[in-house]
Amino acid sequence: QLVESGGGSVQQGGSLNVSCLASGFTSGLTLETKCMGWFRQAPGQEREGVAHIAADGRTNYASSVKGRFTISKDNDRNILYLEMSELKPEDTATYYCASEGAGGPWVWGCPFGYWGLGTQVTVS
Repeated sequence: QLVESGGGSVQQGGSLNVSCLASGFTSGLTLETKCMGWFRQAPGQEREGVAHIAADGRTNYASSVKGRFTISKDNDRNILYLEMSELKPEDTATYYCASEGAGGPWVWGCPFGYWGLGTQVTVS
């Protein structure tokens, strides 16, 4: 189970952090063993990948957020983070946390089979 939190409203140029608590992994598995990612979807638009972090900590970012967003994870607490700064109105979307799992779409070399319900981020 993936549960996002931390969304909200912020003015252009501001910062916001969102988190994702992961639970229900098979015993012995943590974020240390999985690739994770953040995606977003704005009304009327397709879902897009925002950032990805591999099991070994390597990261990838969409070009539109590179240099402004930072993805990180706490393997011990099973929490995934997305720090967002210099926010723009075009960053407004529902942000989804996703975890490695069979059957999901492959993005940045990771099959994202598990998804949270999302958290809204609005930049005005």
